[in-house]
Amino acid sequence: MATLVSPTQISPVEDAEALYKAFKGWGTDEKAVIAILGHRNNSQKQQIRKAYQQLFHEDLIKRLESEISGDFERAMYRWILEPWDRDAVLANVAINKNGTNMKTMIDYNVILEIGCVHSPEELLALLVGLVSSYRYGGDEINAKLAQTEADILHGAIKDKKGCYEEVIRILTTRSKTQLIATFNRYRDVHGSSITKKLLDDASDDFHKALHTAIRCINDHKKYYEKVLRNAIKRVGTYEGALTRVIVTRSEKDMKEIKELYYKRNSEHLEDSIAKEVSGDYKKFLLTLLGKQDV
Repeated sequence: MATLVSPTQISPVEDAEALYKAFKGWGTDEKAVIAILGHRNNSQKQQIRKAYQQLFHEDLIKRLESEISGDFERAMYRWILEPWDRDAVLANVAINKNGTNMKTMIDYNVILEIGCVHSPEELLALLVGLVSSYRYGGDEINAKLAQTEADILHGAIKDKKGCYEEVIRILTTRSKTQLIATFNRYRDVHGSSITKKLLDDASDDFHKALHTAIRCINDHKKYYEKVLRNAIKRVGTYEGALTRVIVTRSEKDMKEIKELYYKRNSEHLEDSIAKEVSGDYKKFLLTLLGKQDV
C-alpha cells in the first residue's frame, strides 16, 4: 500500500495559483509547496503542471528548480516527474556516475532496480535484457522447468565460473512467478538461497549485479528496506538512496517497506530519517511517508 496521502479531488488551477503565490516575494514558501505537491498523486501533479503552464506561461519544474535547492530540490524534481521520466533521469544519473566509491555502487544498482522491480507495462526500453519484450508476464509455473533451471543456475555460480549466457537468458525471459519458483527450488535442493553464493571475496561485478537482480525479482520490498537501512546507517546518510526509494515507492508499496524496516530495525523509518536529515528535505520526505504533523 501507498503512504502518500492525497485528496480524492483537487482543483489544478487553485493549486497552480497557490504555488505561484508561494514563489512570489523575497523567499519561497517551502511549507506551502510541500503542503500541495507532497499530497498529490501522479495524475494530480501532471494536471497541476499543465494548469501552471497555461496560467503563467512557464514550466513548473523549471520554476521549482530556481526556487529551491539541495537535496530538497532533487527530491522534489524527481517526485513531480512522470514515473517513466523519473526512471530515465535515475538511469541517466546512474550511468554517468564515475568512480568506485559506495555512492557509485548504490547508484549503479538503480539500473537493475528499474529492470527487475517494474512490471513490463511500466517500463520503457531502458534496458535491453531485463525489460525485453520476450519476458512472459503471466502467473503460470512450470515445475520441471524450475528444477532444470535451478540446476543451471547452481552450476553457473557455484565456482564463479559457468555459462553466464544461460543465466542471462533465464533471468531475462522468464516471468517473475517462474523465477521465484526456480529460486525456491534452488533453495530446497541446495540448502541455501541462491543469493548467498553470489557475494564473497571471489565475486566480480557480474555476480554483484546478479545478486541485486535476483533480490529485486525475489522480494523487492525487502531489497528496498535494505537500501534504506544502508543509506541511513552508514557514516553520513546517503540522500540519493533515500530520495530514490521514497519518491518511487510512496504511491505504491511504501507502507509495506516501512513495516519491514520497523521489524528489522525496531525503529520507525520516519524516526530514523528525522535523525539523519533536516530542513525542508526532511519535511518533504516525511510528508511522502504519510506523516501529517511536519
